[in-house]
Amino acid sequence: MKIWIDILTPKQLLFSEPIIEKLGRKHELLCTSREYEEVSKLAKIRDFNLIFVGKHGGGDKKTKLNASIDRMKKLSKIIMTFSPDIVISFCSPEAARISFGLGIKHIAFCDSPHANAVMRLTLPLIQKLLIPAAIPKKEFSRYGIDKKNIISYKAIDASVTIKRMINQKAVLPFYNNKQKNILIRVEEEEASYTSKSSRIIPIIKKIINDYSNENIVILGRYTKQIQNLQKLVGRKAKIVKMSFDGKHLLNNTDIFIGSGGTMTAESALMGIPTISYNAVPNIIEDFLVKKYLIKRETNPIKISNYIMRVFQSKNNLNQKRAKRIVGNMEDPIQKLIKVIKE
Repeated sequence: MKIWIDILTPKQLLFSEPIIEKLGRKHELLCTSREYEEVSKLAKIRDFNLIFVGKHGGGDKKTKLNASIDRMKKLSKIIMTFSPDIVISFCSPEAARISFGLGIKHIAFCDSPHANAVMRLTLPLIQKLLIPAAIPKKEFSRYGIDKKNIISYKAIDASVTIKRMINQKAVLPFYNNKQKNILIRVEEEEASYTSKSSRIIPIIKKIINDYSNENIVILGRYTKQIQNLQKLVGRKAKIVKMSFDGKHLLNNTDIFIGSGGTMTAESALMGIPTISYNAVPNIIEDFLVKKYLIKRETNPIKISNYIMRVFQSKNNLNQKRAKRIVGNMEDPIQKLIKVIKE
């Protein structure tokens, strides 16, 4: 069988690794992506073979539209030549439109019903949707896919991605073994579902003021965003671009402050003390808060106080709780294989 997999984000790339490993033993695979710096850098780190077609559209609606149209034109020629039997994506609008137009069955994964624009562009066109059981099916069926075509798995996607092997010898020049490492991930700015108001700036200011004796690392996303952060903090914190494997960073982190997305979920399931400033409210973040793996907080003073309590604590309750919860999760890839066979 020929299978086309379209991979658009770092999280999708990491989630795809075990899919490709298992399906690649019996099937012919074509893995595509788009030019997007965080994906291309991670693909090199992970030694992941991707065909890059088109580019990320940025934050503007018109450029998003033009980038998607251009990508569909280029991709459709490649896909017609490859002639796949099945398409797998993570709700890729281009994969949904091309597979629909060519009459190819499309299976998608998704844990982000809050991505309104993407859901509306993809869900009415796909045949099967695989989702974490923590998210009610109605969150997706309202976009035009029948509930009978939605399959739940008892896991969240971060439980798959944290199992990846990493290069422990890779150098992290901005980390310091003699101090506590505080890692801050700034929010997404160019996704269609995000607002442009930043919650993280007052939090950063408070942390660099209260923890000047510790090692503070701020993980940026885009060049302009990083330049603005450098003007704000000067030499009081280290601003770095995401050109490292996130799991390697988290392995060396004492406390993580994230926006509530993929890296926040990974940190929580790895048992690292994790704070979410909830820049993009979502059901997975809510699930992890209820499991006491994430502390949700937006008040800079309360966040600073929580960091102090973590640094003073001697227990490893987070690790024990995370290990137990991850141990009770099932493998979503097995659900995918079952759906493909059916």
